[in-house]
Amino acid sequence: MVIILRAEHRGTGRTSMLHPACAWVLAAAVTLCAALIAPAHAAGASSSIESTASDLFKAGDYAAVAALYQTIPSGTTVSNQLLRTCLLSYVRIGRTDEALAIYMRLAPDGRIHDPALLRPLALTVITSHVRDRKEHVRIAAYTALAELGLPETAAVLEDGLLDSSVLVRARAAEAIGKAGLAKKSGALRRALGDQMPTVRIAAMTALGDANAADLVKRFSDIARTDEGPESIFAAAALYRMGQSDKLADITNAATLPDEDMRMAALGVLGRLKRPTSLAALSQAVYDPHPSVRAFAAGALGEFGSPGAVAPLTHAIGDDIAMVRSVAAGSLGRLGIKENRPLLQALTRDPSWQVRAAAAEGLLRLGEASALPLVAELVKQPDPSVRGAAAQALSATSNTEAVALLEPLLRDTQPLPRLMAAKALGNSAGPVMPLLVKALGDTDEAVRITAAGSVLRQLDRKRSPPRHR
Repeated sequence: MVIILRAEHRGTGRTSMLHPACAWVLAAAVTLCAALIAPAHAAGASSSIESTASDLFKAGDYAAVAALYQTIPSGTTVSNQLLRTCLLSYVRIGRTDEALAIYMRLAPDGRIHDPALLRPLALTVITSHVRDRKEHVRIAAYTALAELGLPETAAVLEDGLLDSSVLVRARAAEAIGKAGLAKKSGALRRALGDQMPTVRIAAMTALGDANAADLVKRFSDIARTDEGPESIFAAAALYRMGQSDKLADITNAATLPDEDMRMAALGVLGRLKRPTSLAALSQAVYDPHPSVRAFAAGALGEFGSPGAVAPLTHAIGDDIAMVRSVAAGSLGRLGIKENRPLLQALTRDPSWQVRAAAAEGLLRLGEASALPLVAELVKQPDPSVRGAAAQALSATSNTEAVALLEPLLRDTQPLPRLMAAKALGNSAGPVMPLLVKALGDTDEAVRITAAGSVLRQLDRKRSPPRHR
């Protein structure tokens, strides 16, 4: 096509035709100028936005940075530094959905992750839900914080002691202890006066573990005068502080008529791991109450002694599936490879929950042969069984486990997704892309659990290797 431009002579109104070759040169020059000017203008605008965002961020006006980001037209190329500034601003104001969207722009292939961005993002996914109107979401948030034990969350944890939910307050007390903050926490001491025994016990346990010597008299009074499980936990706190004679009081409580007292005593004996307590724990697997027998089986697993094999062998033959399930898990926790035949027999149990516990026990012993059973559990219609399958997979670092957990992250029910996200936090494989994706799950509790797993993975990679 021949390009012909009309040139108007100034002041005359006359026009003349340009030679086609001249017209082509002129058109090319106009195109070239446009190509040079537009990027320069865009680059200048982008640089200006980045500078403004940086200044606002330094001034602490994170909402203004977020608003500025919203003005950038979709599809506009922006620098990674601007994206980082905007992401951290969204994190600071608790808008984690937008922060996650920016993070996915910075790490689109999911292979390389930036801990400096991912850590605050994941932590905010948890802390932004500590005041959620739904109780189960708050419980999930404080459960994650209790498992992590992060000192930097002290203010959030103490705030949890004022929550309307008993379970949230108990989890907050537990988290304060796990974070190493109990000894100096005035809020935790005030929780000893909470209206609910569950919260008082959690506070007492954390303060006893922290050796809060200023509370010896108070704990002594509780151990002497209380007629419920609190006296057991007060005695345990005193034992932790050096009063070895309290162990006899706890052991004697394992045979009291009240089953709650027996369960409290058994749980404490399992935690204390004193060799002389094995007899009381072993005898309790014959208790007439199923819940007490299950407690005893769990305590024997926590106790961790080879002497627990005999009573646990009895417990895996219990009439109640719950007892058999707990006993199977405890056999795995003992780490004794000779227990494999016992656990393999349980993989044919009538209860799918018992089979899942047996598979978990075998995986703890390094038995990859249990993976086909877990693959079968993953396909069961009951979501609680699929969740138990995910729990079983948390006991192994085998790469095949990740392949089984991945579809559970897409399960139609929240429980299997939540358990899969939690299990991935224990994996030694390259699971971060799966966990980052799970941060955008439709269920808040799943997102919180995935965030906790992200933080565990980051802390594992940050910790120096142990030299044997």
